[in-house]
Amino acid sequence: MRSEDLARSASTNPAVIRSLLSRLADAGMSTARMGSGGGSMLAKSASHISLLDVYRAVEDCEIFTLHRSAPDRNCVVGKHVQDAMRPALDKARQALEDELARVTIDDIAAEIARRGGFTIPWQA
Repeated sequence: MRSEDLARSASTNPAVIRSLLSRLADAGMSTARMGSGGGSMLAKSASHISLLDVYRAVEDCEIFTLHRSAPDRNCVVGKHVQDAMRPALDKARQALEDELARVTIDDIAAEIARRGGFTIPWQA
């Protein structure tokens, strides 16, 4: 698909889509064809691309991050707050990553087709 078509569908600017597609291409998930009839396409089967793969390719930060500035180490709360929170955040991150790893682009396409009442060509 053309970045303009993807941008229209996502209600965003084509430059945003091109940036995301570039990151996906760098991760080996998409390719682009130039010229008439060109556009972006998946570089491998949709059943072999998980949402975790996509997340890792396009996001710049951890799922859960702590504050950029270190808390006051002289404060009884500040010096312990991050260590106290880390186990819960680590468990939540792992649960989210496990779920994202379980769902593929093919799964998402199938759900969209089901909701829209149509068939995805490669799933027919």
